[in-house]
Amino acid sequence: MKMLDQPLVVSGQLAWLGGDRLERRVEHPGNEVSTIADGEVTQQRDGHEVRRFSLKRAPQLQLLLDSFVALLGGDPTRLEQAFTIRRDAVDATRWSLILTPRDPRLAQAVSQVQIDGRGNEPRCMRMQEADGDLTIDLLGELAARMPPAPTREALATLCAGG
Repeated sequence: MKMLDQPLVVSGQLAWLGGDRLERRVEHPGNEVSTIADGEVTQQRDGHEVRRFSLKRAPQLQLLLDSFVALLGGDPTRLEQAFTIRRDAVDATRWSLILTPRDPRLAQAVSQVQIDGRGNEPRCMRMQEADGDLTIDLLGELAARMPPAPTREALATLCAGG
């Protein structure tokens, strides 16, 4: 569902807490902590009540969880259970993994996840939603190189190693 005319830029941290647990801390433009754990999503925003809902209501978050836990936990079996995988070697040090959800219901929400990396470090994650929306997360050192006026093209160039 397209809602924004220009990119929404948020900054913060995404952390794997072990097991099937992720935490996302947003520091800008506002403070928010979102946690995925035990099949539930919890959101805490400054000045608002804590919000909880089932992970089943947010298929894109399930994909985020599956991809991060499998990658960071070094679990290729889990990755292959959740996604068809295409591996592309860009050059001697740069690579991409293109993950396509196997579950048709999830694929109706997210058509693909692409993770770009250098060496053994993921640098960028792109989540292409089936409706055309695109979420691009710059990871690690790349996050500090966010352009002042990010565009889809500028972020894709950064992700590709530019």
